[in-house]
Amino acid sequence: MATWSAQAVEIMRWERLPLAVPLVVGQERIVFLDQNVRVGIPRSLNDKLRVQSIGGAIYLLAKETIEPTRLQLQNVQTGEIMLVDIAAMTAPKDQAALEPVKIIAGETAPTRYGTSKPALKATSRTSSAAVNTNDEEETEEDDAPPKGETPVPVVLTRYASQMLYAPLRTVEPVEGIIQVKLDRRADLSTLLPTLPVVSSALGSWQLDDYWVTAVKLRNQTTQRLSLDPRELMGDLVTATFQHNYLGAKGDATDTTTLYVVTRGHGIGQSVLPAIGQADPRVKQEADHER
Repeated sequence: MATWSAQAVEIMRWERLPLAVPLVVGQERIVFLDQNVRVGIPRSLNDKLRVQSIGGAIYLLAKETIEPTRLQLQNVQTGEIMLVDIAAMTAPKDQAALEPVKIIAGETAPTRYGTSKPALKATSRTSSAAVNTNDEEETEEDDAPPKGETPVPVVLTRYASQMLYAPLRTVEPVEGIIQVKLDRRADLSTLLPTLPVVSSALGSWQLDDYWVTAVKLRNQTTQRLSLDPRELMGDLVTATFQHNYLGAKGDATDTTTLYVVTRGHGIGQSVLPAIGQADPRVKQEADHER
């Protein structure tokens, strides 16, 4: 008799931003989409990655380590394309297998803040100077969504920027925002893997199910670097650069701040693992010996 063991499934929301799906060499990982898709992969991965797409499930098997790379998943019926960032690394023998991933459609209308008071209906009775107008205004309210609302990622990004660079007396208070503890061990080198920059977290704040992390970027070359959000990799909701370029190393403009909004967890769980990243337990022991 065959026995089956229950396995958790990691849920990811597709909100038109690349999703991070780490892989382990020699270990197959399944991605469920509930739709038939074609998988577009770079030629450089032809001998490194085995890909099979069957009935709404994609089976990914890395044969060797793979640098952060972007795959395109195209819906066969609608033509819609989803972006998935992968990276494959070797893992310790005692490390648990990665759970399957299920990609679902994200919310089209996220929670918003800064709601203005609903407008009153402009009916023939309230627009005229008839008797009992005041009573009608109190009972007749507009059912349409209120204007002036601000999406949570925008609220968090603005708040983080003010906390870092504006005088504290000018920071706009937002109910529900809390500062969260940063994981200083998080490796952010795969956030912008194509650029020679050093990335380090400055601070992080949370509102509802969203996190914003301010990341300092510093140029390591003597060349000016343009910053393009399309080069970012990871399971990110939004990303905003304080400036759109980095000056040469040593200039006053060689450093800027990136505001990254993630959902469901902080940035440490949203970026791809670095190739050859050491076992955290080994690193902790080394740090302790020092």
